[in-house]
Amino acid sequence: MATEAKRGEFGERLRALPSSPGVYLFHDGDGNVLYVGKAASLRNRVSSYFGSTPNLVPKIRNMMRRVEDFEFIVTESEQEALILECNLIKERQPQYNARLKDDKSYPFIKIDVSEEFPQVYVTRKVPNDGSRYFGPFASASSVRRTLNLLKKLFPYRSCTKTITGNDPRPCLDFYIHRCVGPCIGAVDKKQYAEIIDQVVLFLEGKTNRIVKSISRRMEEAAEGLEFERAAVLRDQLRAIERVNEGQKVLNLSSENLDVIALAPSESEAWVEVFFVRHGKLIGRDNFIMAGTKDDTPSDILTAFVQQFYDATPYVPPRILVQHPVDEPEPIAEWLRKKRRGRVRIYTPQRGQKRKLMEMVSENARQGLDHLEIRRASDSAKLHAGLSELQEALSLPEPPRRIECYDISNIQGANAVGSMVVFEDGRSAPSQYRRFRIKTVEGVDDYAMMREMLTRRFKRLAESRNAATAPGDGDGESGDKPGDGGSWGVAPDLALIDGGKGHLGAALQVFLELGIDFVPLASLAKENEELFVPHVQEAITLPRDSQGLYLVQRARDEAHRFAITYHRQRRSRKASESIIDQVPGIGPKRRRMLIRQFGSTKGIKDATVEQVAAAPGMTLKLAKRVKSYL
Repeated sequence: MATEAKRGEFGERLRALPSSPGVYLFHDGDGNVLYVGKAASLRNRVSSYFGSTPNLVPKIRNMMRRVEDFEFIVTESEQEALILECNLIKERQPQYNARLKDDKSYPFIKIDVSEEFPQVYVTRKVPNDGSRYFGPFASASSVRRTLNLLKKLFPYRSCTKTITGNDPRPCLDFYIHRCVGPCIGAVDKKQYAEIIDQVVLFLEGKTNRIVKSISRRMEEAAEGLEFERAAVLRDQLRAIERVNEGQKVLNLSSENLDVIALAPSESEAWVEVFFVRHGKLIGRDNFIMAGTKDDTPSDILTAFVQQFYDATPYVPPRILVQHPVDEPEPIAEWLRKKRRGRVRIYTPQRGQKRKLMEMVSENARQGLDHLEIRRASDSAKLHAGLSELQEALSLPEPPRRIECYDISNIQGANAVGSMVVFEDGRSAPSQYRRFRIKTVEGVDDYAMMREMLTRRFKRLAESRNAATAPGDGDGESGDKPGDGGSWGVAPDLALIDGGKGHLGAALQVFLELGIDFVPLASLAKENEELFVPHVQEAITLPRDSQGLYLVQRARDEAHRFAITYHRQRRSRKASESIIDQVPGIGPKRRRMLIRQFGSTKGIKDATVEQVAAAPGMTLKLAKRVKSYL
């Protein structure tokens, strides 16, 4: 339906739209959200999409061909509309919005200064609880690098134990001067708090104050003839000064600002952020914005600023952007409220800040170039690996879908199996499956493998024979919910973790089910040899073969997935076994108690009265549970 025709269909609804600020959502015929936008006037903004087609950019024209419905939410102000738009983009992930990739899971460094002996650790949630948060970081590796540096510079504790000061001995960190030993009472709360204050100052870029504080303490230690302590402080001071020298000093007096530039590609953009604190460049990070096809640089930067500062707890007083953002005043007003102070967003035109922006822009361009080169290289390696496997295993075509299977148990107990899927050389976690072995008693890996493969390939055989969707609930879900129809997809290679014996067990299943259209192989770990049916000799790929790397990754992933599920079941059994022995406590009450108190330990720590107050419990039963625990 043409845009003009849709304007006629929606004419009455468009004319009835309020002129108030708010958020609008466009839907396709299946009800999926295609786009979320904000507006100072809903009537004017939404109506503009249904105007003359040539006036729309290609991306919006393509979207409007799919739009079959729209809805709107009225807000009291443009700032409220901005916040709501940001939240809806995160929640719905609309196809036609520029959006931060995986923005819900960016890590932060958290320091809970209300604790007696605060820890420094990673979190992915930023509640308003009075703790200090620093970030977000683009990835877990980014925050790990920062934490590793902090631990080298400042001897705060890395343990999670309750600090009493009465431990008989400290851990290794104390002896290598990586911890000041609050667990043994080597420092009190005030002395430990000084170290945490230094960590906070460092993350804020205020290294000069740290240097002055440590220098003063070093001199005091030397004057008091505490030469060993003075030497430790001297080494810490030198390490911090080396880091301080590595921080680029800018001619920006004592300004705090973020500098943001981007490099766009066809359908995404690389965004580079430099963090300047007190006139020093203390860090940088980069992010990928997806869904940016046909968007202008201003559109992309606007979306990034909204989503990035919605996630981060700290907003600097100045934000330098490579291109002007759309509707800067509502965004600046929102940021002012969040910062509780003045915030200015602008594009520098000359001077030191312009040079800094050019440096950030060049970093963004280089980052995007390296990303594309790396992706091209990875694709070439994956293609080579698939071709090598096709040739080595005499497959009719490259194995674009590989399913790998493994078994995990301890002396036959809590036996489970795993199926992992690799498509075009890359893992596809949404299609992983795990199996609880139900019919095999004792230690019999071959029988366990046969049970798992029978349950998986029986579905495939039925799907082939009946051309209907299979499924009776045998397979258990993987880490993520997957596509139930994937049971009817035949792999280009079924890979078994094991040697000839495991391969024989798999072949028996295939013969019984009449599966003659799925190539089969096994990978023996001892010499990394591949075996295929009806061939006596092992197939040995070169150690630097991309094909070998691929099957090793699949095997290791299947092993990891199986081990994870086995540990979950073993832990669950261990926590439930004691309660199961209590007379009068059946599965229903057991589940209720675990849900109420979290674990067996939680029940043990609760009082008799608290256990008795749980749903379905009595005082008599509670006393019996406590006596057993």
